[in-house]
Amino acid sequence: MKEIIFYSLGFIATVTAARAITHIKPMHMLFYFISFLLSISGIYFLIGSYFIGALEIIIYAGAITVLFVFVIMMLNIGNVTNKQEKNWLNLLIICISIIISILLLCIIIYSVSNTHDKLINISIIDSKSIGISLFGHYMIIVELISMLLLASLIVALHIGRIEK
Repeated sequence: MKEIIFYSLGFIATVTAARAITHIKPMHMLFYFISFLLSISGIYFLIGSYFIGALEIIIYAGAITVLFVFVIMMLNIGNVTNKQEKNWLNLLIICISIIISILLLCIIIYSVSNTHDKLINISIIDSKSIGISLFGHYMIIVELISMLLLASLIVALHIGRIEK
């Protein structure tokens, strides 16, 4: 039963991620992005990472999506037409997308064929072990990511500022 839920959540995540990338209207893209993040958090809950699943919902599906809404409102993106959207869809981007999709399909087929009827390993990961690994082994990476987020916030404020 858990495998069926796992594969259905994976299918939902794949479809909604593709729709989020290919959709024209920014707000509809955000709705697909939220459903993608919720399906990924469902996968985390299914494999026993309850803390990571809750963080996925709170941080990504909540806070970062609200930040995207504010950026869209700040940049005042109007209605995007199909003509504007097709300007960036040239042959090179389509070829690269097809090649990457074929490579990902090959990786999925290879990984599914080598499981040999193994079940999903369920082990509960608690917040203490995550905190120890984040602020122990990966402390420098966490600090670099926080500086990168701060720099992106400053750039977004600079771009959205109206010159008088």
